[in-house]
Amino acid sequence: MKAKSRDQSRDQSFSDSRDLDRSYDPLTGNPPSNQNKKTIKQRFLKLLPCLGSGSTSSLSQSNESDDGELSTVCYRPEGLDPLLQQTNFNRRELQILYRGFKNECPSGAVNEETFKTIYAQFFPQGDSSMYAHFLFEAFDTHKHGAVSFEDFVTGLSIILRGSITDKLNWAFNLYDINKDGCITKEEMTNIMRSIYDMMGKCTYPCIQDNAPKEQVENFFQKMDKNHDGVVTIEEFLESCQKDENIMQSMHMFDHVI
Repeated sequence: MKAKSRDQSRDQSFSDSRDLDRSYDPLTGNPPSNQNKKTIKQRFLKLLPCLGSGSTSSLSQSNESDDGELSTVCYRPEGLDPLLQQTNFNRRELQILYRGFKNECPSGAVNEETFKTIYAQFFPQGDSSMYAHFLFEAFDTHKHGAVSFEDFVTGLSIILRGSITDKLNWAFNLYDINKDGCITKEEMTNIMRSIYDMMGKCTYPCIQDNAPKEQVENFFQKMDKNHDGVVTIEEFLESCQKDENIMQSMHMFDHVI
């Protein structure tokens, strides 16, 4: 009986996973026709946002041919229903995101080097490796050295559909590199420098070498209320919520999907 129960549980998990990526047609028993895969891939890649930069940059779109969908997946999400409860995406959106994720990460999880490679496609004029490292750390909440679909879509849900407080908490976690509950000037400088490195030398107007340091000084003048050299989550939330530009930026991705 126990063996039968385990088999049923395994079958249900696999069924839930196939429901997630729509890789199985319950009527025919066959995979559905491959439709619009390039659009799904492009939409997935567009959902790796760069947060916190006041500059804009034109992004180069890759014209590489669409490869056939890779079906070998070593890691599968447990199912669709838990993600419906944990995120602000509906069933169809999760299916689209999962197909895009699986196309880019056929093993079912992405390591840091692969994450950097994907992110670099959008910033060929600069060096995005350090910012991608910080972003990967923010998505890898369990510190496994890999980002699963659950990790990715949970973070993405906050960025795209979360409340203002949720988004600001996520941004604070990104800046708090050592995760000690406060942001130092060094941490914020590292993040800002990585953003400017990613934007490259071809931005207009041209970015000055001392721009990251100056921006950090401006941030700390506004946020470090008690002048103790660090910014706490309370100071961060209070300052950001009073800044009209920051509040507008929190809505940048509201209608991405």
